[in-house]
Amino acid sequence: MRSAQTRNNRMENLCWRIWHLTRKKKQIEWEDAQRLARRHYEREQGHKAASKELSEFSDGEKPEPSPKLKTASATLSRNYSNFEMFVQQQQSQKKKSLYIVLISIHGLVRGYNMELGRDSDTGGQVKYVVELARALAMMTEVYRVDLLTRQICSPDVDWSYGEPTEMLTHGNTEGAGESSGAYIVRIPCGPRDKYVAKEHLWPYVQEFVDGALAHILNMSKALGEQVYGGEKPVWPHVIHGHYADAGNIACLLSGALNVPMVLTGHSLGRNKLEQLLKQGRDTKEDINNTYRIMRRIEGEELSLDGAEIVITSTRQEVDEQWGLYDGFDVRLERVFRARAKQGMSCYGRYMPRMVVIPPGMDFSSVISLNTEDGDSDGGALSEPMSPKPEPPIWAEIKRFFSNPHKPMILALARPDPKKNLTTLVKAFGESRSLRELANLVLIMGNRDDIDEMSGGNAAVLTTIIKLIDKYNLYGLVAYPKHHKQNEVPSIYRLVARTKGVFINPALVEPFGLTLIEAAAHGIPTVATKNGGPVDIHKTLKNGLLVDPHNQKEIADALLKLVSDRNMWMECRKNGLTNIFNYSWPQHCRIYLARIAQCRSQRKNWQDGSLLDRQPAIDEEYTRDSLKDVHTHLSIDERSVGNGSDFLEYHSKLQSVQENSNGSDIAGKGFWQRKMRKVFVIAIDSYTTDGKPHENMLKAIQNIVKHVKEDPSVHGPGFILSTAMRFSETIELLNSGGVDLFEFDALICGSGSEIYYPDVYADNASSGISKLQFCIDQDYLMHIDYRWGREGVRRTIARFLASGVEDMQHPLAIEEDGTSSNEHCLAYKVKDPSQVLRVEELRKNLRMRGLRCHVLYCKSASLLYIMPLFASRAQALRYLFVRWGTDISNMCVFVGEAGDNDYEELLCGALKTIIVKGYVEGNGSDKLLRGSGSYHREDMVPVDSPNIVTVDLSGISQALQQAMKQ
Repeated sequence: MRSAQTRNNRMENLCWRIWHLTRKKKQIEWEDAQRLARRHYEREQGHKAASKELSEFSDGEKPEPSPKLKTASATLSRNYSNFEMFVQQQQSQKKKSLYIVLISIHGLVRGYNMELGRDSDTGGQVKYVVELARALAMMTEVYRVDLLTRQICSPDVDWSYGEPTEMLTHGNTEGAGESSGAYIVRIPCGPRDKYVAKEHLWPYVQEFVDGALAHILNMSKALGEQVYGGEKPVWPHVIHGHYADAGNIACLLSGALNVPMVLTGHSLGRNKLEQLLKQGRDTKEDINNTYRIMRRIEGEELSLDGAEIVITSTRQEVDEQWGLYDGFDVRLERVFRARAKQGMSCYGRYMPRMVVIPPGMDFSSVISLNTEDGDSDGGALSEPMSPKPEPPIWAEIKRFFSNPHKPMILALARPDPKKNLTTLVKAFGESRSLRELANLVLIMGNRDDIDEMSGGNAAVLTTIIKLIDKYNLYGLVAYPKHHKQNEVPSIYRLVARTKGVFINPALVEPFGLTLIEAAAHGIPTVATKNGGPVDIHKTLKNGLLVDPHNQKEIADALLKLVSDRNMWMECRKNGLTNIFNYSWPQHCRIYLARIAQCRSQRKNWQDGSLLDRQPAIDEEYTRDSLKDVHTHLSIDERSVGNGSDFLEYHSKLQSVQENSNGSDIAGKGFWQRKMRKVFVIAIDSYTTDGKPHENMLKAIQNIVKHVKEDPSVHGPGFILSTAMRFSETIELLNSGGVDLFEFDALICGSGSEIYYPDVYADNASSGISKLQFCIDQDYLMHIDYRWGREGVRRTIARFLASGVEDMQHPLAIEEDGTSSNEHCLAYKVKDPSQVLRVEELRKNLRMRGLRCHVLYCKSASLLYIMPLFASRAQALRYLFVRWGTDISNMCVFVGEAGDNDYEELLCGALKTIIVKGYVEGNGSDKLLRGSGSYHREDMVPVDSPNIVTVDLSGISQALQQAMKQ
């Protein structure tokens, strides 16, 4: 027996623990309130600033007058909305020519025997994207659908996940070619022999983009042969990213191909972060280390930057989840849309359009009850009267029960804490009436050994087993270890036959597809009132909503449906009557009409792509170029004379065109050599005042020399990629006597401009002039997407005058007109310690509806603000598409540090050689992210075989290694 002193000590310790927990809870609540208040203040400031700036821009601007309405007919007719009319128009356009790309990279994705619930990455999203691909392929106007995912050749998973291609369905027979239909295409990225969880896939995003880009280009050409007889390629009609990782990928592909992007979030990082912080179990740093949540949030913000449409399942997702992001504001979105309808400019400001399209359901697997199993009032088709053996899964479930004929309460979810299954078991165990009337069936994915499951899932499952023992629920609860995906309809049929109920008790449910599946099988439902089930309940009217935290409310709702036969029948009938509002054909019809409506609002998308504009105007370019020859010769003070010089240059033009391997180059006088390998020099070596360091010129000279002397390299091409202006680049190369015609392209201004050698320039002539290079005008059109130069300039001017919310003083920068161009606003950094980091500046711009690429360069002496898709990495992808060069044959030389876009050059399918000794520090990387953000390891793979670090003497060996790969 414990002494009095021991009892007092234990009581005192307990009191101190309670006091500490109470204090911690109050602290968490205070921090949460402070965080939300600051967030609200920032959004209000952004909204006010954007509205004020738009009103200043609009002084004197008048809306375009709308056309006069036609006189209404005397007879009453239905009033169609603009969108309904648009849907009708699209339905009449039945040409089978659309190519749609869906992307979902994490989890185990295949079209048969889906292992849903195997882990937290293989859940409802996998089923959703597979069924969406199948449904879209069956639409009359769709020729092919590709579902891109990651190829996994790990011995820990089935061999089928390593197959490069899997056919889901062949297209409709009418007008279908050999490549039509729906396919799963698996793109290699990351470790080939390892299954990688979604939290650790972020460093391989760029590699997936490059692999997907190569596949899309090849497929577009193949489909062009089948659909248009080879006259033109079939570019993707839309690129649709699912979840944050695939959204990031879709954004980059959209920018490279100039096609619209659609996003479906499925579940959102900011919402998850808020919930985890409220629980108070982990700090923000711990959460970030576990879930890579900050990288996920930035991926979602980037996806919002590039998305034309965001497809959501419910209105709640728009208001309460997407509303947490910097890149979306409901009020600003309405303002921008209203201005666009009135014909008024938004000056580069943009918010993606949120469209609520509930997911569809595949009804082919639904077998309705017959009159013996169910009730004749159900309004459902009957099974054949001939007796059939019971499905094996029925016996697997029934073996748990002492009385298997009682109504069954079914929960179908992973054993994840947010699915709230433990609260359901407690509610069932503490309700004697419910235990007497019903059995509980818990389908919690597949497992072999609890110890082998992930920590969170194993903890939930262990708790459930302990609760079953605590409440003595043996004979009342079934929790089978295994089930196949094709057995799920049989499970629903069993529950319906026993007149049972389906329940989804999740703390928050983004949509609730299982509720629709249950309704299709004639099962009434009980669901959480947080999230998508609210909208589903309004449509189906087949059950009850409950507070997921209230055990008694859950038990009472289940008991009411199980015990009241009339209510059960009414809910069942309502569900079967209204379920076809969630069919896949209806979903796809609205989906395609929304995308067509979006494409009609941008001219370049109506024409297909800038990438296939060129063939029709080659003759015009030739005529203009011949005029330029005369101008060029006159400026160089060389007389045309009797025309012999003109004929010589004309001959040179024809020679270049004949030897340009058939590529359509993007402007007047551009040329392209046949190149097996392309070497990109992107070494950022600058002095503290932003001048090119002498090491930069040495690096260029030495790299070109080593590459040309290497016997394993034949016909190399060179690209110089730099933050310098074109004139600075020319001056640097000219100072070292470098022949500019060594370079096939110059990427200047950190990707804001691309220059090519002029085919009419005489590289034997003395001196280097700008006339010997031509700017790529199509690239400027390509990156002009969502670029409002004047809007950005005025916003930054306001920051310079009054500062921003993150700082109590104006920014220590000033505009640099000499370094700016049409697609790059340059600012001199007066004091790097008095400026915002890139992520903070980008946040403030996003809150005002401005989508930009922001970076510090030249040893943090300059700040560049450019269009969203203007970057050195995206410029390389643009050239890859234009030239048709395999991106794996590109090799990039970088230093040990660089500008803010340095990380983008280190990852991807291209080979990267880090050359030591040329870059003596670069302060730009310190201004990229803060301490609470994601890390470089979330951007660049640590052990990538594509990255090699060498000194100057090791370049030859690194080149030989790159050639072998």
